[in-house]
Amino acid sequence: MAIADWPSAERPREKLLQQGAHSLSDAELLAIFLRTGCAGKSAVDLARELLHEFGSLRALLSASQTAFCQANGLGPAKYAQLQAVMEMAKRNLAEVLKRGAALTDPGRVRTFLKAQLRHQPSEVFCVLYLDSQHQMIAYEPLFHGTIDAAAVYCREVVRKCLVNNAAAVIFAHNHPSGVAEPSLADRQLTERLIEALALVDIRVLDHMVVGEQRVVSFAERGWL
Repeated sequence: MAIADWPSAERPREKLLQQGAHSLSDAELLAIFLRTGCAGKSAVDLARELLHEFGSLRALLSASQTAFCQANGLGPAKYAQLQAVMEMAKRNLAEVLKRGAALTDPGRVRTFLKAQLRHQPSEVFCVLYLDSQHQMIAYEPLFHGTIDAAAVYCREVVRKCLVNNAAAVIFAHNHPSGVAEPSLADRQLTERLIEALALVDIRVLDHMVVGEQRVVSFAERGWL
């Protein structure tokens, strides 16, 4: 049965408009993005098939262009559309932080960092440069590494902080494995960065590690 023949309250688009996007399942959200199904399948059926094929919504969203375009019902146009939507979401979060109040709410920072880092296939070390009021000056992915490590150079971090005239910073990096638990190496690196930046009177407010389901804060664990 085509989605147009479903009861109005069960159609993904109408359900979103009436109840909000949060009320939709992953398959229903994906169906709205797909807009149409294929021979013998509604958009919801196709969405369920794709989620099963890729394993999860996250895996689909982070798939390479080649893998994405080879899937049934997808292609270069859908891939470009998806990348544009994801980039708009990231930029919207960045705009909110740039215009907003001081970054005193860890939840807002977590949401921003998850959008930026959660889908990265390799480890990325980033810096949020903050002014004396703890408002964001800039966000910068500073070092890119492999699937399980990224080389971070304290001297370059200090130089970039001075270039951005930062009074404080928040560090972040992702664990592509999906496990957000910080390693001993993560803690040792943070200690070296704190010592290096203290010499130029720049505070380290936090270091957040982004995993699949959660973001671990060094500050909340009392490690800073």
